[in-house]
Amino acid sequence: MLRRLLSILLPATFVLVAAIVVPLGAVIAGQRTQEVYVDRLGDAGRFSALARTALETERRDALEQEMRRYEQLYGIPVIVVAPDGEIVAGSAGIVRLRGELERLDAPVAITSALAGERPEPPSTVWPWDTDPLVIAEPIGRDSEVVGAVVLVSPTERLGAGTLGAWGWLALASLLPLALLVWAVMPLSRWVLRPIGRLDAATSAVTAGDLNVHVDAERGPPELRRLTDSFNTMVEVVRRALERQRSFVSEASHQLRNPLASLRLAVENLAPYLRTDEAREAHDIAVEETKAMNRMLNSLLAATRLESVTGTEATLITEVLDTRVERWRALGGERGLTVAVDVPRDLWVRAPAGGLGSILDELVSNALRLSEGTRVEIRAHGGDPVRIEVLDDGGGLPEEERAAATGRFWRSPRHQNIEGTGMGLAIVAGLLEEAGGRLLLTDGLRHDGGAGFGAVLLLPAVADPPGSD
Repeated sequence: MLRRLLSILLPATFVLVAAIVVPLGAVIAGQRTQEVYVDRLGDAGRFSALARTALETERRDALEQEMRRYEQLYGIPVIVVAPDGEIVAGSAGIVRLRGELERLDAPVAITSALAGERPEPPSTVWPWDTDPLVIAEPIGRDSEVVGAVVLVSPTERLGAGTLGAWGWLALASLLPLALLVWAVMPLSRWVLRPIGRLDAATSAVTAGDLNVHVDAERGPPELRRLTDSFNTMVEVVRRALERQRSFVSEASHQLRNPLASLRLAVENLAPYLRTDEAREAHDIAVEETKAMNRMLNSLLAATRLESVTGTEATLITEVLDTRVERWRALGGERGLTVAVDVPRDLWVRAPAGGLGSILDELVSNALRLSEGTRVEIRAHGGDPVRIEVLDDGGGLPEEERAAATGRFWRSPRHQNIEGTGMGLAIVAGLLEEAGGRLLLTDGLRHDGGAGFGAVLLLPAVADPPGSD
């Protein structure tokens, strides 16, 4: 974002300096043109006075000598034109001077001078202009005009002087430009620093850390107010989640004792029941109290799982080593074999401290619900990393897989098996918060079907801890 802001501010800085320097450069060019014009006009006036005397006395030698010296010194041809437009004297030969006049747009200036009008100030001469500056001064005034003096002044030196002045102006503009650029950098950082902190805090909140707090004492007032609002919002969300989790946890704990007492009371009614209908109703009541107890246990487990915040680099085999033996023992009680095929050096970005609980839930589902003989836990490298929990049981139809991650959903085939239907929903939510996702697929193929598979897709860790 700093680069984008600088890409806006730096060109604006250059435009600001250019908005001052360019008009100033135009003023310099105009001023230098005016200075040359005034200087050449003075020379033309002097030659006009000399030419009038020479024409009246018919002594032109001194005038022509003066004009030749002038051209030798300054490189500016001087021409004296009679009222009929013919050249009567000059700083060089008549043929060459006539060629000079024909090459230039001089007739208009000469005509005005012969009419007794003094030359108008010229437009600004720019360094890239190549036409000379033509000054035509009348000899005499009003009805006594006896000719005109024409100066053909080259503009190369004028253009070079203007360019030199522009060069010094450009060098002088570098100082304010450097100062502005120097001011833009800290200003941009000052403006963007709160935004950077907000961005980092937002990423932390997205990762599940609701204890984040952003310093609101620096930066522009608008961003400080935004930071205050962000901190307030995060605090409100954190308190709401804490109240929600606390309510579920405390309600579950508070209901356990009354529910246990109710179950005991219902079970103690068995000796007093005399009819088959009463005993059947009693059995239903006992089963319902057991289901309610399982529901409370699931709510407590869900609260613990959903309290997981943030992500961490996790070595998969390190998690499995603490659980595989217990899974195998539970599988042995149900007649299932548990096998593991996971590379030793495979790291993933997983919910902080939550990968083990997620795998516990998936393996528990496979052991309780698959009705198969084998459960396999596999993992494959790549990005994302693929962790599979597969069984060779009856599996789930395609239409039921889409609903299986909904809370409290249970397959019609599993209504009488212990469980609440919350596990897959919680697992899917945790994986999404960690940047992964849960896929429900086929499992281990066998004669009776395709089995069932739960696949975890989690981001790979590019630089695992201790890889250096």
